[in-house]
Amino acid sequence: MNKVVAEVTARIEGRSAQHRARYLEQVASQKAGGVHRASLSCGNLAHGFAACGLSDKDSLKSFTKANVGIISAYNDMLSAHQPYEAYPALIKKALHEVGSVGQFAGGVPAMCDGVTQGQPGMELSLLSRDVIAMSSAVGLSHNMFDGALMLGICDKIVPGLLMSAASFGHLPFVFVPAGPMPSGMPNKEKARIREAYAQGQVDRTELLRAESESYHSAGTCTFYGTANSNQLMVEVMGMQLPGSSFVNPNTQLRDALTEASAKQVTRLTELSGNYTPFSEILTAKTLVNAMVALLATGGSTNHTMHLVAIGRAAGIDINWDDFDQLSKVVPSMTRIYPNGQADINHFQAAGGMGYLIKSLRKLGLLNEDVKTIVGEGLDAYELEPWLNEGKLEWRPSPDKSLDTSVLADPEAPFSPEGGLKVLHGNLGRGVIKVSAVPAANTVIEAPAVVFSDQNQLDAAFKAGDLNRDCIVVVRFQGPKANGMPELHKLTPPLGVLQEKGYKVALVTDGRMSGASGKVPAAIHLTPEALDNPVLTKVQDGDLIRLDSHTGELTLLVDEAELAKRQCAKADLLPNSIGMGRGLFMNLRPQLCGAEQGATLFRFPHEDNQ
Repeated sequence: MNKVVAEVTARIEGRSAQHRARYLEQVASQKAGGVHRASLSCGNLAHGFAACGLSDKDSLKSFTKANVGIISAYNDMLSAHQPYEAYPALIKKALHEVGSVGQFAGGVPAMCDGVTQGQPGMELSLLSRDVIAMSSAVGLSHNMFDGALMLGICDKIVPGLLMSAASFGHLPFVFVPAGPMPSGMPNKEKARIREAYAQGQVDRTELLRAESESYHSAGTCTFYGTANSNQLMVEVMGMQLPGSSFVNPNTQLRDALTEASAKQVTRLTELSGNYTPFSEILTAKTLVNAMVALLATGGSTNHTMHLVAIGRAAGIDINWDDFDQLSKVVPSMTRIYPNGQADINHFQAAGGMGYLIKSLRKLGLLNEDVKTIVGEGLDAYELEPWLNEGKLEWRPSPDKSLDTSVLADPEAPFSPEGGLKVLHGNLGRGVIKVSAVPAANTVIEAPAVVFSDQNQLDAAFKAGDLNRDCIVVVRFQGPKANGMPELHKLTPPLGVLQEKGYKVALVTDGRMSGASGKVPAAIHLTPEALDNPVLTKVQDGDLIRLDSHTGELTLLVDEAELAKRQCAKADLLPNSIGMGRGLFMNLRPQLCGAEQGATLFRFPHEDNQ
């Protein structure tokens, strides 16, 4: 095994020892020693199965059959989640076939960052992760269930469901994806039209045509953002069936995998003789495996927050230095947009998850002594599902990449290092995704242009005020200030400036997610502006140095000069008006920093009293 991966894993385990021990004690206290509904009174139980059919009522009365809860993020506005409409019926049928029962335990909210991008509603996005965790917990709180199926895909939804599952660590969970939409307009052409629109070269009709041809049917968006990063990591962690991440919706194979997922969770309950609670799968080792896979594929920077929050929910303390150290030894294995021109369907066709996991194991980069929903170790995750005369089976994944321009062979990675770096300096700590940044732009030293709102940058761009070398600073975008929205709206204008030959970069306490690409972007700056006096003292024209090789992020202003300056103030009231933001305004001040997971929660195992 790679020495650094082993050292980082051991360091996380040592750092987490006290919190993890408390967490496991609390999990053990919730075990039932049988079916959980047996602890309910007759009145409780009668309410719990009142709406069931007679057969299910008889099964639930017997205390010998498993009852599986279904938590779903279904809605028919999100393309990724629309396929879930049909899942409960498939799941219940499959459970009946193995003598178990399924009940729809509850729905969780599911918002689309693609719809809210650049809109006021985006300021609810990050907080929705914690709301999802709480909503899922409410659904599972009836103590009727012996295991659960988690139906979710997109950005904040899977992390929220994982945090909820960790809080019910005594139960087995299986995550059930729905798959990506088929490929549409090539990503290179879509990006070209977006930049042309930003320059006024094409009209809105042409832009909408391009967007509609890119996002055109049910299924996950096909670029490699947070949603597809979620699926890749959950599979590497052994929480969903091997090879199930990127099978297209509404296919026979997709339905067969859904039915198999339902049956699999019954094999993990306390009644099965093979009891495998979620707490035994979500460990420091599996979290490190997720981090390795994320780095090897240039996945979403959002997970520098989400994985921290997920770990905390299970008593596991990871930090950005862990990401940084792993990135130095994990090679870049994929080229998926925005880190290349291929989409996730091309990755699947080139060898997909089975080949990726096989390659990472060959390089000694994954912890092998882990539990998964299908057993011990990772052997099963080198396999891929297929239908043999209508029957679901697994076969070996390819021994060689079928397209080395998309998925590299382990002997010839695209880069010897992963695509993520941690930045630090007098402006604070941040992260940068460098897997798509041209080599000539990895070090930028330029004057600052300072904004407190992303719309201000758009106006300056259209006025021609940014036609020069500059480092754009967009502050007061952190969790406490306005909920830490993603700032994808900044990507086209900054990309245009770079194409014109200017040296440009972005520094922000906001987010860019998996869509951060060719423009150097120092994001998640911590402390955020509300708690960071240096960031609030940056002025137009100040020199900033961003060096992604050394990890330097420095405001090149004399300390004596900084001491004379007043801290800039932001008017945050407008961020609490409209689109329901007023309901969240009292929660935002409770959010911790990005490196601590940007979460509302303090977990009971973290209480030192």
